Amino acid sequence: MKVKTILVSQPKPKTETSPYFDLAEKQKVKVDFRSFIHVEGIPVKEVRAQKVDLNNYTAIILTSRNAVDHFFRIAEEMRFTVPDDMKYFCQSEAVAYYLQKYVVYRKRKIYVGNRTFPELTKLIKKHKDEKFLLPSSDKLKPLIPAELDKLGVDWKRADLYRTVVSDLSDLEDVFYDILVFFSPSGIDSLFKNFPDFKQNNTRIAVFGNTTIKAVEDRGLRVDIAAPTPETPSMTMALEKYIKEANKK
Repeated sequence: MKVKTILVSQPKPKTETSPYFDLAEKQKVKVDFRSFIHVEGIPVKEVRAQKVDLNNYTAIILTSRNAVDHFFRIAEEMRFTVPDDMKYFCQSEAVAYYLQKYVVYRKRKIYVGNRTFPELTKLIKKHKDEKFLLPSSDKLKPLIPAELDKLGVDWKRADLYRTVVSDLSDLEDVFYDILVFFSPSGIDSLFKNFPDFKQNNTRIAVFGNTTIKAVEDRGLRVDIAAPTPETPSMTMALEKYIKEANKK
């Protein structure tokens, strides 16, 4: 079956240079965007109940932009002035760059990893005497606490935000040829919004092994998977599939 419409379960890209817009133009398909999940801040009262005292920490581990936003939100709500000598360990350059929204970058001690958490632990290991705080969502990859425990550093997790299912009720009578997912949470959202969802002729595209497993656990069929050596990005995987499907 030919592909004419695609729904990507993420917010619409803010830049006009997104490869999704190129895909839509080149393959003459309609690409829509919609967040199936969103992030909400955990109220300061609930954070206090976790016995988090920001005065106790000399270093912050930041794995995402959400972690940055919610750390500084909670600091403000707790009337905590973040000291100038606080150390920041950022999982990627994108997270470190985003930190500039809150601190004067060149005047702070900022350590930047190379995208993966195990890479970041190499930097953390060099500062084992610090007391680390990990601002987190309610859903944390098990790898992260496992890696920190392995290092034997003094650290504490603080849940500052949570992943929430978005209301998709307005899509009930809208059908797409391809649905694109990037996390198990997106699949959970699909079924919370549409408990009777039947795949039928809808093609499902997924990114990453945990998302593939979430799709298959629900008894659905994975039609397009990324990354692969041939198609390392989702847009490349979509383009390859569309070319073959629309050729018929």
